[in-house]
Amino acid sequence: MKRILLILSISLLAMNVNAQQNSDFTEMVRYASKAPSGHNTQPWKFKFVGDTITILPNLVDALPVVDGSHRELFISLGCATENLCIAATHFGYRTKIVSQSEQGIVIAMEKSDDIRESPLFQQIEKRQTNRSVYHNRKIPKDTLDIINDIPLEQSVHLYFMEIGSPLADTLIQYIAKGNEIQMNDKAFKRELMDWMRFNKKQINEKKDGLTYQALGVPSMPGFLSKPMVGMFLKPGKQNKTDLQKINSSSHLILITTENNTPKEWIDLGRTLERFLLATTGLGIANAYMNQPCEVAPLAKEIQQSFPINQEFPTLIVRVGYADPMPYSPRKEVESIIE
Repeated sequence: MKRILLILSISLLAMNVNAQQNSDFTEMVRYASKAPSGHNTQPWKFKFVGDTITILPNLVDALPVVDGSHRELFISLGCATENLCIAATHFGYRTKIVSQSEQGIVIAMEKSDDIRESPLFQQIEKRQTNRSVYHNRKIPKDTLDIINDIPLEQSVHLYFMEIGSPLADTLIQYIAKGNEIQMNDKAFKRELMDWMRFNKKQINEKKDGLTYQALGVPSMPGFLSKPMVGMFLKPGKQNKTDLQKINSSSHLILITTENNTPKEWIDLGRTLERFLLATTGLGIANAYMNQPCEVAPLAKEIQQSFPINQEFPTLIVRVGYADPMPYSPRKEVESIIE
């Protein structure tokens, strides 16, 4: 009888431990899903196996036109990985990347009593992509020095270009060329509009995409939205809007990788999220200007003509100071856990 009671006690203890671990893992996934992604597609799934969490690419939510190689998708998975590892410290877990490839990222989790919460944890829910016009304020040198000390993953590099400098002016010209190409591409515009959410009903139904609040435009009924927005998705209008936003910023940051591989894309995502969380803590806003990185001939020209050691231009971020914008929606955590 005592043996049976002992076995039952051990079984109940194991069940409680597993239940607590699953609860912790679910909360970590909730924080991981706060990561940025192209068009806010949230292209990830999470899987728990024993003491590991695997982050899987969800190709159903891929962007075949603007991101045919899935490069930006894997950058998003890298951002989610970094959030997960940072959130793990809050719940008392030590993390180790077991593997990362096009099949996904496997992260081993070890409960420990000597884990200190990452100072970046509190910024996960505050971080946002801010597409508004900024305040025309330069980031002070001492703040830039702090940003430059953010640790980078191997083979990932950041190049800061102050607005008004010759390099920034040249990069702005490439952004304009990217707009001209993309805004004359019917497939690109169709894909973009498919991910736009023009009213609260669409937001509540989808819980993803580019919302009208985040874009800073008024709510519109579904039958009017695409025809009206289509009138504004033109190269001239887009360039005028983007130039105003860029000129209100402090710097453009060109982020590169050395070999343009899926592993490096994931590493870039981890670096990017670290950068975004740290700058959020410093009160600095950010948004993306990736157009020339998404158009292969333009990316090739930047690679050959910019002083970036023949590295691959992968992302362009503008930074500065701005008022907060509404946050983008997120899918229910249960829907992204397998």
